[in-house]
Amino acid sequence: MKNIRISVEYDGTSFAGWQRQSGALVTVQGEIERALGKILQEGVSLAAAGRTDKGVHARAQTANFLTTSLLEPSRIIHSLNALLPKTVRISDPVEVALDFHARHSARQRQYRYFLLEEPSALYGRFAGCSFGKLDLALMQQLAALIAGEHDFSAFSRKDRDNPGRICTVTACKWYRCHDVLVLRISADRFLRSMVRYLVDAMIRAGKGILSVEEFSRMLESGVMTSQLNPALPGGLFLWKVSY
Repeated sequence: MKNIRISVEYDGTSFAGWQRQSGALVTVQGEIERALGKILQEGVSLAAAGRTDKGVHARAQTANFLTTSLLEPSRIIHSLNALLPKTVRISDPVEVALDFHARHSARQRQYRYFLLEEPSALYGRFAGCSFGKLDLALMQQLAALIAGEHDFSAFSRKDRDNPGRICTVTACKWYRCHDVLVLRISADRFLRSMVRYLVDAMIRAGKGILSVEEFSRMLESGVMTSQLNPALPGGLFLWKVSY
């Protein structure tokens, strides 16, 4: 038995998220497992560092799978890329210890959210939009509050498979790259849709709709006292996973 770790890059626009689902929904995990089954002639189950939502992208998702195949990892990945759609690309195959698990062994994950202030026909596929100018200094103030250990219940969807609500955010900062605002956020773990809820809250603050005091109260109490909606999924990328 071998344990193979891979890096997965994907455009999530046409996928119903990372995680395999029942029915006819097309997911990244499902497509990779189906292709691996053809190559290895055995059932394969992928573990991943993060379960991205519908429409969310990944620059470097990490996954691993067990196999009894004698094929070299490089041969497996070459065949895999030939079978997968062009919106999914596999790289950096390496055999790792049998106790390695892409999710449980991860120490830190980094996400980036790309945000436009006005709609774009060219970049809209890979960016959210605020539909108006934002107070970046105020958003930066909120980003600084997010750093540290908090109960992020107010900024996430309920998840029966992941009842713990405490996350430790090690870095959270906005920066501007030409016409795009970028949020870079790193943490030991993330709750379901957590980054997108945080982005929505900061957009509202940047528009003067949500006060810093109200945001702080939600962060401290874990209770959503102001209506939030997750920011558009196309702007979110799973950027890096550290082990």
